[in-house]
Amino acid sequence: MTKNPLKISPAIIWVSSIFLGLLSSVPQIAEHHFNTAEAAVNAGITSVFALLMWYLNIYMLSLKSSRPNKQGISYSRLFKSLLIGIGVMLCLAWIQQLILSHINFGPVMLMVEVRGILINLIFYMFLHLLQQNYENQQVNMELEKIKSDSLGAQYELLKQQVNPHFLFNSLNTLKAMVEIGDEEAVDFILKLSNFYRYTLESRKLDLIHVSEEMEILNAYLFLQQARFDGGFSFTSTLNEEILHTLIPPFTLQLLIENCIKHNVVSLDKPLHISLYAEDGQIVLENPIRLKTADNNSLGVGLKNITLRYQHLLEKPIEIINDGQIFKIKLPLIHEHHHH
Repeated sequence: MTKNPLKISPAIIWVSSIFLGLLSSVPQIAEHHFNTAEAAVNAGITSVFALLMWYLNIYMLSLKSSRPNKQGISYSRLFKSLLIGIGVMLCLAWIQQLILSHINFGPVMLMVEVRGILINLIFYMFLHLLQQNYENQQVNMELEKIKSDSLGAQYELLKQQVNPHFLFNSLNTLKAMVEIGDEEAVDFILKLSNFYRYTLESRKLDLIHVSEEMEILNAYLFLQQARFDGGFSFTSTLNEEILHTLIPPFTLQLLIENCIKHNVVSLDKPLHISLYAEDGQIVLENPIRLKTADNNSLGVGLKNITLRYQHLLEKPIEIINDGQIFKIKLPLIHEHHHH
């Protein structure tokens, strides 16, 4: 069984083999009694040897290893390649001796064998490094694919997160409104229905317009105002230009939910939440009035948003907490810049 064979351009193989053949004849050219036939035979023998060693080493390095995860040089293969190369060069040297019978076979044999070992060793090491580089690239590509698939799966889970406590609290609020005959109970049902319709429509999308996000947010705020009955207030000064930018769905809703969840909401001192644009960012701001039992909060909503921005845009969100004011700054995403 073989691996994917090493791919070397035939032009590189042939040109380099001919070049080595010509290079091997340089010492003969420098001699006083230059023999053209002898130089040509020597160049031809070296070129043929180099050509054979290219294909031999490509074949040997393409064979499947019994230890596929083994890193480093396979010395057994290197030894086999050198032995075969010595045998091939011996045969070629014998052919050279037949053609050029006047040459002393002993010294010539030693010279061509040394030359052959060096050529074979260089080819083997070059191909080994090329193969290692290729395999490392394949491993890195696989790791990147696994990482990408993992992040994609994590992101899909993030998009599916809908706080079950919100539905539970909303149904309890609706029950109380129905029991006391509140005239806004029908509107509450419609807003709750709209909110979950937005949830079903938007959860498959990576980004939506801020104006669409505001529709989700307004439905959510209506439900929360009915629950807390004036315990918090919300103002938004986002202009039309900002409303046409993009945002991951349910980002603002999760941030508002985070504010209400972790801070005291009361009629005596309503929690005021502000939404505005500043320095190319969308900013959500609220005073810090943490609940006494909120020390063990996991901040799931905030973590969700941070991970979504990192996954989609590789852009960080900015979190400012000076002990008095809590701010979240979201980078603007313009539609014509998003791919």
